[in-house]
Amino acid sequence: MDPISAYKMMVSSGAGGLPGNPVQDAVARAIPPAELDKLNPPITLPAPDAAQPAYSFQNLVGDFVQDVNARQAAAGDAVNGLLSGKNVSLHQAMISMEEASVSFQLMVEVRNKLLDSYQELMRMQV
Repeated sequence: MDPISAYKMMVSSGAGGLPGNPVQDAVARAIPPAELDKLNPPITLPAPDAAQPAYSFQNLVGDFVQDVNARQAAAGDAVNGLLSGKNVSLHQAMISMEEASVSFQLMVEVRNKLLDSYQELMRMQV
C-alpha cells in the first residue's frame, strides 16, 4: 500500500481504520488549510518609500565597526574603573574584556572573508 492510499484510508470516516487509533483521531481533528491561513496570514514586506532610509552594505559594516569600537571602549572603561577602585567587579571587567575580544575577532574574520571574496571576484575572467 502506498502512502497516499494509506492517508486516504485514515482520512475516510471509519473505512478500514482501527477504532480508537490515535493517528486517525489526530488526522480527523486536523485544522483545514483555509483555517490555518486565517490564523497565520502571509507576511508582506512594506514597499520602500522616502520615509524609510535605505540600509546599504556600507552602513551595515560601519555600524558593525562602531559596535566593536564601543565594546572596546566599554572594556577599557571597566578596566580603568577596576584599577581606580570604583564600584566595578572583577567579573564584570573580565566579561567586558572577553566581549570586546570576541567581537574584535569576529570583525577580523568578517574582514578576511570579505577580502577573500573580493580577491576571488578579481580573479574571475570576464
